[in-house]
Amino acid sequence: MISKSARRQIAPAPRRGLALAGVAAFCFPPFLLLRAQSSPRVIEVVADRDSRYKIAGQKQPVITVRASEGLTLRITANKAKNHNRDGSVHGFMLLRAKDRKPVDGWDLLLKPGRQEFTLTAPSEAGDYVVICTVICSSDHEQMNMKFLVEP
Repeated sequence: MISKSARRQIAPAPRRGLALAGVAAFCFPPFLLLRAQSSPRVIEVVADRDSRYKIAGQKQPVITVRASEGLTLRITANKAKNHNRDGSVHGFMLLRAKDRKPVDGWDLLLKPGRQEFTLTAPSEAGDYVVICTVICSSDHEQMNMKFLVEP
């Protein structure tokens, strides 16, 4: 017969692994884990031959993002009346609306066809504006759209 003190020595240790798993599940809810693993949101824009940016389903195109959100811009640039020496038919530059300062990394030159750019939204919430940086036609000055960054 085994004494009580001997049984305590042979008894399995408590399962700490399950307790740690419970703590991890509490500290890191599944929606946070999924968000960290998800790919950047894709935003499709057309830079059209009539010197207008267009987004399907929007009469007046506006891009709304979260601060520091990862994005993939999929831009289709249609031939314009004019182009740069390098063949760019449109540009896509992001400026802060309050002072018209360019946002680093957001000065894109667009050649005819579809191109993808992986970018990070500005970290500062507020109003921004996208402008064309290639003199694409006589209506070039009208080629702009709103870009809103939410906290």
